[in-house]
Amino acid sequence: MQLDELDVALVRLMIEEPKAGSREYARILGVSRGTVQSRIARLERSAVLSSYSPHVDPDAMGFSVEAFIQLHTAQGMIDEVSASVAGVPELLEAYATTGGGDLLCHVVARDNKHLERIVTQIQRLNGVLRTQTEIALSKRVPYRILPLLTSRALDTTLG
Repeated sequence: MQLDELDVALVRLMIEEPKAGSREYARILGVSRGTVQSRIARLERSAVLSSYSPHVDPDAMGFSVEAFIQLHTAQGMIDEVSASVAGVPELLEAYATTGGGDLLCHVVARDNKHLERIVTQIQRLNGVLRTQTEIALSKRVPYRILPLLTSRALDTTLG
């Protein structure tokens, strides 16, 4: 979906001021509330806006260890392993990958002993051949989307 400058400005506002509401967005953007609501509906239909969930910080809940576990799976078992690993509560997300492994799992743990139990649990899953775990020391660039939105808007303006 091509985003225009109003789309980008609206999404930026929604990220920076998530509780403001469509009336306030319309006031700030200088457009009607109906325009804001129709833009939001279009962004939702096209899945540009896919969630209104709050950001929950695992560290604030006592899960201070963040790690990435690369799984090597048996041939043809990635779907089964993915379904099994989804049953691990500490798993935040998992990606099928190219390169050295098959599945990259992002997990959190309370401490290193807890992480060891999680890794062992994953290693025991049917179809997992071996794992490689890397512990994140710190998050240097948090999840962000605004730079991408801005560059996409520039691309559509210039393109």
